Amino acid sequence: MELSGKLLKTAIMSASLTLTESKKLIDDLNVYPVPDGDTGTNMSLTLSKALEELRNVSDDAGVDEVSNRAASAMIRGARGNSGVITSLLFRGISKGLAGKTTASCDDIANAFEIGVENAYKAVMNPVEGTILTVSKTAAQKAREMAFMTNDPVQQWAEMVKAAKAALEKTPDQLPLLKKAGVVDAGGKGFVVIIEEMLRSFRGEPRSIPAEDAKSTRSGLHIEIRDDEEIVYAYCTEYIVNGEHTAKQAADLRTYLESIGNCAVVVDDDDIIKIHVHTNNPGLAFEEGLKIGYLSNMKIDNMRLQRQNRLIERKKTELPEIAEPTKKFGFVTVANGSGVVNVFKDLGADEVVFGGQTMNPSSEDILRAVYSVPAEKVFVLPNNKNIVMAAEQAMKISKKSIFVLPTTSIPQGMAALENFDPDGDFDSNVNAMSQAADKCGSGLITFASRNSSFNGHDIKSGDIMALDDGRLIFIDRDLTRAAYKLTRKLIKAQRSQSVYVTILIGAEVPDDKNREFETLIKNKFPGVSINFIRGEQPVYYYIICVEAAL
Repeated sequence: MELSGKLLKTAIMSASLTLTESKKLIDDLNVYPVPDGDTGTNMSLTLSKALEELRNVSDDAGVDEVSNRAASAMIRGARGNSGVITSLLFRGISKGLAGKTTASCDDIANAFEIGVENAYKAVMNPVEGTILTVSKTAAQKAREMAFMTNDPVQQWAEMVKAAKAALEKTPDQLPLLKKAGVVDAGGKGFVVIIEEMLRSFRGEPRSIPAEDAKSTRSGLHIEIRDDEEIVYAYCTEYIVNGEHTAKQAADLRTYLESIGNCAVVVDDDDIIKIHVHTNNPGLAFEEGLKIGYLSNMKIDNMRLQRQNRLIERKKTELPEIAEPTKKFGFVTVANGSGVVNVFKDLGADEVVFGGQTMNPSSEDILRAVYSVPAEKVFVLPNNKNIVMAAEQAMKISKKSIFVLPTTSIPQGMAALENFDPDGDFDSNVNAMSQAADKCGSGLITFASRNSSFNGHDIKSGDIMALDDGRLIFIDRDLTRAAYKLTRKLIKAQRSQSVYVTILIGAEVPDDKNREFETLIKNKFPGVSINFIRGEQPVYYYIICVEAAL
């Protein structure tokens, strides 16, 4: 037995749907209970690009075309570090399946080994206890099983077992995970993907996440490709409830086939699940009413759906590359009207909407880069979870890009402030990188859920202070927490003269901000402190502290 393109296509699409439904469960595995645990969201958005692409791939396509089309879509749509790593795993898998119509166990083992190698190479300092470890363990099991079986489904089942076991061990490999009492979120997402693919290979129904277990979805929806002619416009679904005979169910199927196509009738004990494409959904409902009462009735206009998909696809197409009118340009990532204005004032040509809770994709970044009329464009991600997506954009760009790996808004600001329009590329990279590295970056946010970290009980709503992304203390008072963190950042500079810029979040009341401003200026009368309404979400304050030159 070998794996066909149709089986692989269906499995990836099923995995995408289940990952989307599981994203909150994965997001909640974030080590810190800050409202930015978006691993599940990033992975699901990345995989959903493959879902969109595979809708238009023929069932007759081989595993090479299916894997290549899926991987290419994921590379363009990759979001966050977890999304980029996922896309690289699938890109490697597609390389391993190149030229193959079907895949044997040996082909699958080769593909996963190349995928894991791709992912490890992309990470500057690979850390074990993450999605990398979990996927590597799965690849090792794939190779082992290739010597023991010719059945790809059996091989895949053992890969899933090995990956799940590796996931459970991640807290022993990463102390932060053990302190928080969670497994690695990216590893969990990877397990969801390959486990759902296994269910699809076996012909089993898709799994339903625990929080969605009471859903009454009929699960009979059939996708229409964008290049397929739609003869019957309305996708009609419902459930017939009540006692019935097998003949009634069979007669209902015969009737539905006479008024449409793609009819699916599932006779399940005391209900009949119905799916049909028809131009007369009312007739389909009326026939069902002859047997019992109806529930879960749903009608979708497939022509309208296809039209909307084509419109959305048009929106995501990359623009023409702008004709250069200058040597250097800048694209930064930021969120909040005030923060955007700060970057514009500092010389950013384009600001991509994003940051915590919403990481832009590689394609989003490329779109901004292409619109900048410069020979070379600097990209400032301003978030550790966006750096890899920016680097991915650099690899696939047709325009010259350089990613300056800023991991916070203050670092991005410091870098732009030290750009010299008269300097050359190398001197600017050096000056901007040094400025970013020396900038103190502080964040004041809130706990989005109850949690336990490093022996501390964290309650939902607690004020959390982060220094360069690390949680350093918890408080109950916003002003006190903001003052303590700013004081720590000022002292860390060990300079007689520092500049402090504080971006005020959208949720900070004016009276609380006045209280903080008065306190900090009284405590540090000789320090230059500038308060700006950043209007950023998630963070009450973003604090930038730089030593004066």
